[in-house]
Amino acid sequence: SPPFIGQLIHRMIRNKTKIADPYADVKNQFNRELLTRYSVLKYLVDHANDPLETAVRLSIAGNGIDLGIHSQIATTDIQNAIDHALCDPLYWDKSEFIEAVNRARSILYLADNAGEIVLDRLLIEQLPLEKITLVVRGFPILNDVTLDDAREVGLSNIVNVMDNGSDAPGTILSDCCDDFIHRFEQADMVISKGQGNYETLSEVEKEVFFILKVKCVVIARHIGCQVGDMICQNAKRMTTLSV
Repeated sequence: SPPFIGQLIHRMIRNKTKIADPYADVKNQFNRELLTRYSVLKYLVDHANDPLETAVRLSIAGNGIDLGIHSQIATTDIQNAIDHALCDPLYWDKSEFIEAVNRARSILYLADNAGEIVLDRLLIEQLPLEKITLVVRGFPILNDVTLDDAREVGLSNIVNVMDNGSDAPGTILSDCCDDFIHRFEQADMVISKGQGNYETLSEVEKEVFFILKVKCVVIARHIGCQVGDMICQNAKRMTTLSV
């Protein structure tokens, strides 16, 4: 899978450069940039006609902050992504999502990128916090979220946070630590952010709700949608998408 190949490439980069986290500065930049917008976006969610849907949309807007896809991202790109996410079609079954949240005793929320995690917080705050464990990467890879990022944006203050023990830009179960595997197997619901997590978990026998913006033709074909579509769907429903 692309995350497996990316893992190998970036291990080579870290080895050659002797830099443990080549993306540290840009991760800090996007965390700070999104944190400056947090209060305004929080107000927007809290006063929306449908706070949950608005939070889902903003979470997907953050999914565009992906330096595995883009060589650089301007702050204007972030605002454009937010504007589009608030009005573009969203493919999801809200009632099924809410039912799964209410039914679950434990929920794993698999995070994706730095910066994006600030917008994930808006969604997490719409969910029962006592049920949630936020999962981040075990080691730096691209601009993906680590424990330091979760602490920086305040998520470690409101939910449990753990790492998966892996340096892959996705969730390759065979590469994850035993603690994460146990939590994954026991979780009643998994919320998975981003295309890398989709590429590694789309065929796992588990109730996984994938939240992402589709970024390539291969994944669009696999899901049955168009590049650029916004998705919040149970994996089992992916081939029957409806707005």
